[in-house]
Amino acid sequence: MAQLELGLDTFGDVTFGDDGAPLPYDEVIRNIVDQAVLADELGLAFFGVGEHHREDFAVTAPEVVLAAIAARTTNIHLGTAVTVLSSDDPIRVYERFATLDALSNGRAEVILGRGSFTESFPLFGFDLGQYEELFSEKLDLFAALREEGPITWSGNLRPPLDGQEVFPKTAAGSLTTWIGVGGSPESVIRAARYGIPLMLAIIGGPPAQFKPYADLYRQALEQLGKPQLPIGVHSPGHVADSDEQALDELWPHYEVQRTRIGRERGWPPATREEFEASAGPEGALYVGSPRTVADKIVRNARILGMDRFDLKFSNGTLPHDKLMRSIELYGREVVPLVHAALESSS
Repeated sequence: MAQLELGLDTFGDVTFGDDGAPLPYDEVIRNIVDQAVLADELGLAFFGVGEHHREDFAVTAPEVVLAAIAARTTNIHLGTAVTVLSSDDPIRVYERFATLDALSNGRAEVILGRGSFTESFPLFGFDLGQYEELFSEKLDLFAALREEGPITWSGNLRPPLDGQEVFPKTAAGSLTTWIGVGGSPESVIRAARYGIPLMLAIIGGPPAQFKPYADLYRQALEQLGKPQLPIGVHSPGHVADSDEQALDELWPHYEVQRTRIGRERGWPPATREEFEASAGPEGALYVGSPRTVADKIVRNARILGMDRFDLKFSNGTLPHDKLMRSIELYGREVVPLVHAALESSS
């Protein structure tokens, strides 16, 4: 297979400063730009910035942050992780990312999804009772926009379009797009039907359990008469000089975030035992030394046949200096180890 691309994702988590207190939002956002600049210098393939509308995340307008990153980087592809299409306007999303594509000289990507949080629905006046219908219809319109020609389209939730055009056009003639999926067969088949690459968000459980979704996607593409398209994986993790250091650095920040979100969703409190199991060979967390993280990426790349792996390196209040060190180790050590292992077995 083609060389596995390795990238990074951040949700713009509000991080702790040296005094153990949360940093202000403006500083967190500027730190994200510095993190992306380092990722570009290290030759990483992708840097994704998530969209959230809650107090523990600093980024509500990822395209603006990505535009600032575009001005300070040269090669790295830039996108979202994810854009919550259900509570946005597909035309405005396309316009914003086509503009980012121009600013970055063709490096823009958008990952479309429903998101794992729902705060944007009441914030922007959308009915959670239409959760599925909103995403389905807006994705249908977005897929039509990717043709970059006159749009004639109709749905149930917005006025129809009759031969209208959307600007600016991208230099390539279409915007690089992925559909983010958390584990729904219907979503996998929908991505195949639109001919859009698949990004699997694997944030819990054994990554191997997602193999049926990867297989289903490839089978659906074949049955629909479409060419095979990339499959990516997004998973959280943290890299440090040793396994013990990585676990000890991440755990207190992971515990607070996991317990807070769990309280909102009715989950039991996080435990160190659960955390270490998730960081083990069969779990969804990529936490450890460069060798440990690389081995896990290689193992799951072989199982899933993935074309790109994006490490969600921001995890709760883990400080900026620890994030920068994690990025450095990922780029300098993990990536070469992964590529060497995959090339030796190809």
